[in-house]
Amino acid sequence: MKTGIWLAVGTGALFSVSAVAQTGPEVTLTRIECGTGAKPTNVAERFTDTFAYKDLNLTFTFSCYLIKHGDEYMVWDTGFAPGSNPSAPKVGIVERLAEVKVKPEQVKYVGISHFHGDHTGQLSPFASATLLIGKGDWDGVTANPPMQGANAAGFKDWMGANARKVEALTLDKDVWGDGTAMVIRTPGHTPGHSSLLVRLKSGKNFLLSGDAAHFHENYESNGVPAFNYDRAQTVASIERMKKIAANLNATVIIQHDLRDIGKLPAFPAAAK
Repeated sequence: MKTGIWLAVGTGALFSVSAVAQTGPEVTLTRIECGTGAKPTNVAERFTDTFAYKDLNLTFTFSCYLIKHGDEYMVWDTGFAPGSNPSAPKVGIVERLAEVKVKPEQVKYVGISHFHGDHTGQLSPFASATLLIGKGDWDGVTANPPMQGANAAGFKDWMGANARKVEALTLDKDVWGDGTAMVIRTPGHTPGHSSLLVRLKSGKNFLLSGDAAHFHENYESNGVPAFNYDRAQTVASIERMKKIAANLNATVIIQHDLRDIGKLPAFPAAAK
């Protein structure tokens, strides 16, 4: 009986989400450059556990995103902090947001694909934001000692006596409750890894990969890096992304792949 009720409610929610996504507040998606590789990476050295991609060298990009929902905003991933390493951006995310007339205190949500430093380097400015992070990653950040690879220092403002608000997600999260921005559970690369689905009123849908896949060849072949939390979960998550993309005719954006930058308008323009 309980299962039947859940399915009925879930089905109704799907229909309402589809309708609201077409008629609700304006939703836009903007890419912000948050770092570029200082030199090409030989991906066969670390980004495959099956000795694939021989002689494939790629320059990675480090992408952040701004989602506008009516008068509210969400930032997805925050890249490297300026000056932190040779691949870090020269201009920080706060300055980039100022170019589109958004102040850090206007950002209601900061969604994090996962806890690695190249996605969490500029969290601190968003003092008013609720942090959305997979519970597996949050547990890794707050463990004593933190899980290997977790950029615990980047999350310091969300820990301690005066901690900012955190939602540690165990399921998908419909951010505004209308299906326009959904944090999608894609564990494997890290315990609580997530991706982001953005659905625009124009009918265009985008699926931001986080690090479920790092580059096209990785995604197309279900490739798994050597540094990875759970291989089976990673492969299952990539397969889930492919099915979501097919069912929604969504454009998959591999966040680290330079070849995917052109799938969104050049900053400061936004996809609508």
